[in-house]
Amino acid sequence: MKAVVMGSGGWGTALSQVLCDNGHDTWLWSHNAAKAAEMQKTRENPLLKGVILPETLQITSDLSCLEGADLVVSAAPSFAVRETARKMAPYLKRETILVSVSKGIERDTNLRMSQVIEEETHHLCRVVALSGPSHAEEVARGVPTTVVSASEDLAAAERVQELLMNPSFRIYVNRDVTGVELGGALKNVVALAAGVVDGLDMGDNTKAALMTRGVAEMARLGVALGAQADTFAGLSGMGDLIVTCGSMHSRNRRAGILIGQGHTPEAAVKIVGTVEGYLAARAAWQLAQQNGVEMPITEQCYRVCYEGQDPKEALRALMGRPKKQESESAWI
Repeated sequence: MKAVVMGSGGWGTALSQVLCDNGHDTWLWSHNAAKAAEMQKTRENPLLKGVILPETLQITSDLSCLEGADLVVSAAPSFAVRETARKMAPYLKRETILVSVSKGIERDTNLRMSQVIEEETHHLCRVVALSGPSHAEEVARGVPTTVVSASEDLAAAERVQELLMNPSFRIYVNRDVTGVELGGALKNVVALAAGVVDGLDMGDNTKAALMTRGVAEMARLGVALGAQADTFAGLSGMGDLIVTCGSMHSRNRRAGILIGQGHTPEAAVKIVGTVEGYLAARAAWQLAQQNGVEMPITEQCYRVCYEGQDPKEALRALMGRPKKQESESAWI
């Protein structure tokens, strides 16, 4: 089978390695010709230090690599997904399965990544979302990892499961593509907030509360948008939230730490690089407002990121909210 991974960041590169290890004819596409040539020569991606890429992996910046592809993985950052999908559309065949692995919400449209891909590819192919607790640095080294393959077309989700699963990369299937994608996007906002808590040098109690209440509000918005509440207790919700809030591999957490230590959000993003939680905070808050969903952590994260709210004031605002019963707002 021919597979093409669109996006040579850490995650795209790690997944291309999984595909190679599973015996597939695999191509890794980069929008940067110089980067593609360097990786092809050195067999390394600077984002995955110490990981030697398989000799069978072809690395290119030529879009013609998409011709005849049976599986195409969209691994661009959320802000580049639409442009990348537009570029690959002319090369696709109806039988191709598209796999979206970007975790975000598109700015301005507030669409999920699979919806963006479907728009730009004119609904030609079946689209599957792959999400879960999966640091690229660990997947590339063969560390046991478990994720979710989600699509309303269960056969497509199962096909992705069959093609990518191996002894160190376990995949479950799920029909709730809305919940799986929203879990992957919204947990970035909570992880950014968790990083701020770390930067403020609060403690384990504060962070545990933030994560627990964070997943509750993620589920509330998800249900309002048609997702299943239970999905947010699974790998793409709570699972991904745990790994993103607790690891220094997480750019969201690292950026949050800098903000908590006094850097502006803009400066933190500049230091860390692409921070999906920063990008998603605005979209998540807009969706909450549009759907009448209470999301206090998301609201404060949005205010810190875009309205100059002091992180300590944001924390005080969360702690000073009216009394509630936990069952009033848990999950739905």
